[in-house]
Amino acid sequence: MTKTTNTGSRNNDEGKQQQPSALENFKPLIVDVAVPLGSYYLFKGAFGMSTFAALAWSSVVPAVRTVWSVVRERRGNAFAGLILLVNVVSLALSFVSGDPRLMLAKDSGVSSAIGIAILVSVATGRPMMTEGLKPFVVKGDAAREAAFERLRTGSAAFRRTERVYSLVWGVLLLTECVVRVVGAYTLPVDTMVWLGTVILVGAIGIGMVVSGGLAAEPMARMISAEVTAAEEEETEGAEDVEDGARREVAVAA
Repeated sequence: MTKTTNTGSRNNDEGKQQQPSALENFKPLIVDVAVPLGSYYLFKGAFGMSTFAALAWSSVVPAVRTVWSVVRERRGNAFAGLILLVNVVSLALSFVSGDPRLMLAKDSGVSSAIGIAILVSVATGRPMMTEGLKPFVVKGDAAREAAFERLRTGSAAFRRTERVYSLVWGVLLLTECVVRVVGAYTLPVDTMVWLGTVILVGAIGIGMVVSGGLAAEPMARMISAEVTAAEEEETEGAEDVEDGARREVAVAA
């Protein structure tokens, strides 16, 4: 944490000016996730496109975002790349047909691709699930946003918790994939038609609870503590400035 020497009132004014809107905080989720998914259902439902065509067209935005990030920002856009991967895997699996058990098993292919991508991002030190979590822990507050970035670069414990959050989701999605594949080939087809959805929903619910307890909540507490410490430093700095000003006045008198 970097100590600041600005007065409390000045920082408060600047904080209000720099306060990000809810739209800005959720922009990555909207652009990289909501737009591709929404366009898929729009192309398929409203325009009557085939599943293949709808997937292909809905891949345009994440593809452009991924390429733009690599060319312009010299880094990968994790969320856009993840959605692009999902669409590519779905396009490949759309050619699978015939055996009903194989058709049920292919639904887990997307989960496995996402799980593997998340685990790879953890191994490379850039856990991709953090960008999805960030809007919920910073809560649109400029001070929490700044604290998040400071902790991300200066706290090993915070980075470790980031990795844990993504690790939980990666392992869970791979486990869900294995369970659905085993069920597809061991349980009656009629059972797996509805049970597959139950397994997916259950996995998401478990992921929210486990990742929240192991990572999201500890990250939120660390951010709150960092904000409090920064405010205390600002107050101390302001008091030091005021004391110095009073001493200068006394000496001059």
